[in-house]
Amino acid sequence: MTSVRTWVAAAAALAAASQAAPAQAQFFLKNPDMRGAPVRGDEPGIIVPLPGASPAEMRAGLVWSMRAALNIAALQCQFEPQLLAVQSYNAILLDHKDELKQSLDMLGGYFTRMKKSKPLGQRALDEYGTKIYSSFSTVAGQRTFCQTAGDVAHDALFMPRGSLHSIASKRMRELRNSLKPWGEQFFPGRLGMSYRYLMPRLDAACWTKREEYDSRRCGPVQEVIYASGSAQPQQLVSLQR
Repeated sequence: MTSVRTWVAAAAALAAASQAAPAQAQFFLKNPDMRGAPVRGDEPGIIVPLPGASPAEMRAGLVWSMRAALNIAALQCQFEPQLLAVQSYNAILLDHKDELKQSLDMLGGYFTRMKKSKPLGQRALDEYGTKIYSSFSTVAGQRTFCQTAGDVAHDALFMPRGSLHSIASKRMRELRNSLKPWGEQFFPGRLGMSYRYLMPRLDAACWTKREEYDSRRCGPVQEVIYASGSAQPQQLVSLQR
């Protein structure tokens, strides 16, 4: 009976939330709280380091890093149409194009100054961009990252032109926190995503000429089980095949 009352309370909370806010993608009954303090850009783990950068160059790094995060969301988060990841990103590029260009030019000037050569500075800028994209890569945290990026993009769309750096400062730590795997907070450990798959050994000696797994040589196939909120396998089960 208690569990029934709990489910009814959860449904009522969701109904109230849906009336108070516009429809959006929702992956959890209760979202993880990933908010954090505003940042300048020189804090560890926030952006790819810019040693010797001025405050203006650091701010440009924040803006460009947020743009990269929303670009990744536009590519990786299309599985949930309600996020409007592609449409929001394209609208941000158009509406905030001047500040984005200024940020890119500022970073270009920084790397030219540090490398004392425009060609070397351009190469360093390209490498910097690649590192930014790599720093927002996630698999286990895809749902929380996509939901957070969608919310950040929504806010960015309504920011006055020239103030994109403000939301980058306020939300970058939250974007970083969202890359970690999070589970359901209303029923911790109960409604999270768990999945399993079969993983045979991949050694060439374990496969016949007909590309069939040979369990006599390499033993039974293992079943790998992942639990919500974990980046490591929770259980390996041997299956006879």
